[in-house]
Amino acid sequence: MGLTKLNNISVEDVTSIPVALGDMVLVSSATASASASVEFTLGDYKEYKFFFVNMHPSTTSFFQFNLSTDNGSNYNVVKTTTNFISYHNESGADSALAYNGGSDLAQETGDQRLGSLKTDNDANLGGTMQLFNPSSTTFVKHFITRTQNSNIPYSEEYYVAGYANTTSAVNKIIFRQASGNIDAGKILMYGIN
Repeated sequence: MGLTKLNNISVEDVTSIPVALGDMVLVSSATASASASVEFTLGDYKEYKFFFVNMHPSTTSFFQFNLSTDNGSNYNVVKTTTNFISYHNESGADSALAYNGGSDLAQETGDQRLGSLKTDNDANLGGTMQLFNPSSTTFVKHFITRTQNSNIPYSEEYYVAGYANTTSAVNKIIFRQASGNIDAGKILMYGIN
């Protein structure tokens, strides 16, 4: 397979990825501006990949997501997840790579945390999430996320993986802060066949 070049286009300006990378199509994008949440409708793609670009909160809190099987009437799909974090302090005095038990779920319907954000002007979160075969009515739905946030004075990287424990089709996803609004940021949703 040959290499494909995007010619210095930033991720938020890309409208489609060349076929050489695997039939990845921009399905939808949303720009948050003092938004309570950002929701996307899911279809029949075998995989969805979300890109989080410069997510910034109005209140210090967690950036998180949840899923719906009833077109967004309820975001309460049962999830089991695991979470670990790596972090490093600006002064170099504190760093770790550790299991983050306070942010995982064990057969719970609550929102899954994807990263912690402060309101400092230069603080933000970027990353990706993959959601596999959400329209399946046979299997549970797996997901993997990786986010990097500047939780001043820390650089933090969150790794979350798990599954939505439902054999119903998942048809909507919501992203929101644990408290307050998403002050700014862009989320792009790509479908992959």
